[in-house]
Amino acid sequence: MIKEILTYNEAFVANESYKVFETDKFPEKKIAIVSCMDTRLTELLPAALGIKNGDAKIIKNAGGIISHPFGSAMRSLLIGIYELEIEEIFVIGHTDCGARRTDSTKIVEKMTSRGIRSESIDMIKYYGVDFELWLGGFIDLEQSILKSVEMIRNHPLVPTEIQIYGLIIDSQTGKLTLLERK
Repeated sequence: MIKEILTYNEAFVANESYKVFETDKFPEKKIAIVSCMDTRLTELLPAALGIKNGDAKIIKNAGGIISHPFGSAMRSLLIGIYELEIEEIFVIGHTDCGARRTDSTKIVEKMTSRGIRSESIDMIKYYGVDFELWLGGFIDLEQSILKSVEMIRNHPLVPTEIQIYGLIIDSQTGKLTLLERK
């Protein structure tokens, strides 16, 4: 696959196909989006939101979750706020999310079946990583999104004027549902 990608890339650059994507590092709409890495959202999410290249910072991970107040997703949001003029944050989960059904026990079993030594897993646990929390999924999509929203909203380094919203996108139609605080 890498040979195919590099061959395509040579033609992409030679033909200057990149020119339609030219923009700068500052998001035009001053928004950051935290969403899932699901392949169905690659083009659907921007299309459903009416955003184009250069409009928003998009942070993707399994489940679109802010799992730790000082993890990489939160770090990206803070850099976006303080260096890239982000004013609004959207946490967007989606229907039929695969992370919802993630079972950390099964992932550990798959790790060991692929040669990861139990000593390596134990060492990570020794350093305080809760595998159930770190690798596990979630049960309630809406609650998962709202938990991430609240983590951002209550973060000691996020200014109060930053607007933070939770949404669900239908992974087939792109329909958005705004979640309200309860």
